[in-house]
Amino acid sequence: MYFLYSLTTLLVLLALSPYFVYQALRHNKYVGSLKQRLGYLPVSLNRDGVDSIWVHAVSVGEVLAARLLVSDLRRQYPGLRVFLSTTTRTGQELARRQVADVDGVFYFPFDWTVTVRRTLAIVKPRLFVMIETEIWPNLLRECRRRGIRTMLVNGRISYRSFPRYLLVKPMFRRVLRDINRFCVQSEDMTRRLVRLGADRDRITVTGSLKFDSLESVPALPRGGQRVLRSFRLAPQRQVLVAGSTLKGEDEAVISAFNHLRARGGNPLLVLAPRRPERFDDVERLCRQEGLATIRRSDLPIDAEPREDAVVLDTIGELAELYQIATVVFVGGSLVAAGGHNILEPAFYGKPIVFGPHMENFAEISETFLSNDAAIQVQSPHELDEAIIGLMGDPVRRARLGAAARALIDANRGAKEKTMAVVTALLPPEDRGRGAVVRPFRVVN
Repeated sequence: MYFLYSLTTLLVLLALSPYFVYQALRHNKYVGSLKQRLGYLPVSLNRDGVDSIWVHAVSVGEVLAARLLVSDLRRQYPGLRVFLSTTTRTGQELARRQVADVDGVFYFPFDWTVTVRRTLAIVKPRLFVMIETEIWPNLLRECRRRGIRTMLVNGRISYRSFPRYLLVKPMFRRVLRDINRFCVQSEDMTRRLVRLGADRDRITVTGSLKFDSLESVPALPRGGQRVLRSFRLAPQRQVLVAGSTLKGEDEAVISAFNHLRARGGNPLLVLAPRRPERFDDVERLCRQEGLATIRRSDLPIDAEPREDAVVLDTIGELAELYQIATVVFVGGSLVAAGGHNILEPAFYGKPIVFGPHMENFAEISETFLSNDAAIQVQSPHELDEAIIGLMGDPVRRARLGAAARALIDANRGAKEKTMAVVTALLPPEDRGRGAVVRPFRVVN
C-alpha cells in the first residue's frame, strides 16, 4: 500500500514537473526549497542533535494558527528545541519573519520514506504536530517506527475533501492509526474522522486555534504600527479592503468599487491577491479599469495614498490593514476555492462580506451568518449591492462589526485545551536529553 502511494506521488510530481519548471523560471518559485524538500536540511539546523518538537504548518493561515502554540511549547518544554516547517513559500516567509520562538524554520519534505528519514535524522523530534489537515502516510509511519509521538492540531476535514478520503478509506484508516491524538475544531470533524476510521477515544474537540491566534494581531489605533504609517487616511475616507482574492474575483471587486466611486467621494481600494505571482496581473487589471494604482511597497511613509487603489504586494500585512477598512470582502469565496479566514477582520469589528464558497470555513461562516455577523453574497451583482449598501449605512456596519467581534471573544480557549492534550501525550518531565543552548536569532 505504501509503495503504491509513494509511486503515485512520484508519478504525479513528474507529471506536474513542467508546471514547476515554469513557475521556477517565471516566478523563481521552488528553486531555493528543492534541497530541503528532498530532506537535505542544513546540519546547522540542529548541530548538537538535541531532541525537539516539530510543528508543521502548510501556509500563511496555518502559520498564524501555530504561532501562539509555538510560544506555549517553548515555555512548557524548555529542554527541547522547537522547529517549524511549511509547504508554501509565503508560509515560509511569514514563519521566518513573525514566529520568533522557534529554533529553525524549513520546508516540509516530499512524503517519501528516504526523504522523511533524512529530515527526521536532523530534526530528531519527540513529538510531531500537524496543523489542520496535513496527514502524510510515510512520515507518520516512520514516526511510529521510531517511537515519535504524533498529533493533529486544529484538525478539520473540509466538505470537499471528505468524499475523496472516503474513496481510499481502507488506506486512510491505516494511516490514522499512526496518529496518537487528534485535536479537532468541532463535533462534525469528529464524526468525519470516525467514519474514516479514527479511534473516537483519541479525539478531543478543542475548537479553532485561529480564534486564539488573534491575540497576537495588532490592535493599536490607526497609524500606530509600521505598515499603517503609509495609510494615514482622512477620517471621512472610505476604504474597501479585498483580502486574499483569487483569479476571477478581482474583476468583481473592481467593478463594485468603480460603482462606489461613481457615487462621489474619494474611496480607497486595497486589493490583496492571495498569490504573489498575481501581483503584476492585478495591478495591470486595476489600471485597465481606470484606477490610479500603486503598490504597497511603493507607498511613501507618513502620507495619505493619492491613488484610487493599492495592490498589497507584501506578505503578512493584510491582517493589520483590516483595521483601516470600512468594509471587508474576504476572497477565495466568490470562486469555488473554499473561502479564506474571516476571523482577522472580525477581530477589528469590521463588517464582512464573502461569497457562496466557504466550504473550508463552513462552521465558522455558518456561525457568523446565524448571528448576523457577516453578509454572504451569491454573485458579483450581489457583491456590488452589498458593498454599496454597507458603505451608505453606518448603523448596519456598526451592528455587523460588533456582532463579529463578540463572536471572537466568545470562542477563545482552544489553545489551553490543545496544550492540555499535548502535555498528556508528552509529559513535561519527558524533555529529552540535557539542556538546550539556543543561538541568537536575527529577526527582521
